[in-house]
Amino acid sequence: MAIMTTARTEVRLPAFQRRPEHGRDQGTKPTSPKLWLVTADAGTVAVAMLLTFLVRSSLGGPALDGARTAHLLIAAVSLPAWLGFFARRRLYNVRFLTRRIDEVRRIATAAAYSVTAMTVAAYAFQLPVSRAWLAMTWMGAVGLVGAEREIVRRTFMRLRRSGRMLRRVVIVGCNEEALDVAAMLEHDPMLGYEVVGFVDDAPDEGRRILGPVTETLAVVRETGAVSVIVAASAMNVDATNRLVRVLLREGIHVELSSTLRDIAANRLTVRPLGRYPIVYLEPCEAGGWRALAKRTFDVVVATAAIVLTMPIAALIAIAVKLDSRGPVIYRQKRVGKDGEIFEFQKFRSMVDGAHGMWIDLREQTGADGPIFKLKDDPRITRIGRLLRKTSLDELPQLWNVLKGEMSLVGPRPALPEEMLLWDEQLHDRLRVRPGITGMWQVSGRSDADVSSYTRLDLYYVDNWSLFQDVVIMLKTIPVVLFGKGAY
Repeated sequence: MAIMTTARTEVRLPAFQRRPEHGRDQGTKPTSPKLWLVTADAGTVAVAMLLTFLVRSSLGGPALDGARTAHLLIAAVSLPAWLGFFARRRLYNVRFLTRRIDEVRRIATAAAYSVTAMTVAAYAFQLPVSRAWLAMTWMGAVGLVGAEREIVRRTFMRLRRSGRMLRRVVIVGCNEEALDVAAMLEHDPMLGYEVVGFVDDAPDEGRRILGPVTETLAVVRETGAVSVIVAASAMNVDATNRLVRVLLREGIHVELSSTLRDIAANRLTVRPLGRYPIVYLEPCEAGGWRALAKRTFDVVVATAAIVLTMPIAALIAIAVKLDSRGPVIYRQKRVGKDGEIFEFQKFRSMVDGAHGMWIDLREQTGADGPIFKLKDDPRITRIGRLLRKTSLDELPQLWNVLKGEMSLVGPRPALPEEMLLWDEQLHDRLRVRPGITGMWQVSGRSDADVSSYTRLDLYYVDNWSLFQDVVIMLKTIPVVLFGKGAY
């Protein structure tokens, strides 16, 4: 029996799945987002070349009519080449642009190729083109196109949050991995997918199974899906290969999971090994010069932050003292790297003796798990609520960073009592210093659930890099400014 058939099979779908694609109105075809992006790129590159020419001219550059004509000619002729190099660097393929840093790198490379082509053309036709202008064009294009792409990215994000510009996808398999992928895509529409259902040979059991694996192509056509995600662990190798060949032959976009969860994509490299495409997983090296670089970064930034925030810290200390009785600085035992206990400090935001009420409040609320947070905690003082909302209560932790007990970025420093509630894998977070901020904090702070707390902390430990620390710190700024998830 063939693994699948191309015969059209009636697939009964729930009513909410039978809806026209966003942007279609009585058969009219929507304007392609790629066409808008190409147009925006072309306009931005043209603006970059014009602005850099004007700047170069104002600095004593080419001013003769002949020189202006030569520069205008090179700019106009090279514009299609810019777009061609952008396409060559996959700047119009969303699947290659999931991370901003990857997009910037591709823009920089494509711009370098384009400027090189402009240089060759100017030399070939003996045109008096300024080399300084060419260099400035590269810098201007990278900056302006990068800014334009960020605007486009944010526009796409807003549209996707409202349910538009989503790629309809069918997931092959309905095991734990497939369900986890589907839950992730449905929870985060900014990833750009709309899961219409699954194909699987198991009974439906209310999990939106639209048909057996042999009818995958028919299901894709019936649902209007344009992409298929195969949960690799749900099928054997031979069935996967036959299915993928049929789908690709019909022009369907196919993506296969790697079965690896919470491993940073930049650590994966696909390379040929004979007839097999092999995924190489780069080990995460946290020692050596990387550890020294992280520690140097912590000391330099923490020292600068302490100096800059001294006036604010003094005002906070006065406000805390006047607001309620008790010490200005609250000290508490926390668990550090390798399980070592250290004295964690912050501006007091609760009434004196609040920690003694911890067990009673946990019992009253029925809270469980390693995190205990109350939105309307009766122990928080008036000034403490403001400090927590703005995270200013955490300023004294900069001294913990200087002493080497904490890092600027890392897992949340846990209480010794919380360790009693940890499962075995959560102890891996003790391999690094706890941080003032971290992946968990910038992904919802107090609103994040226990599962997210575990997954994000372990993801950070397993995939740490100094660049990632910088990214997390930058993400911390809007989270703190808008008080997201803080209480």
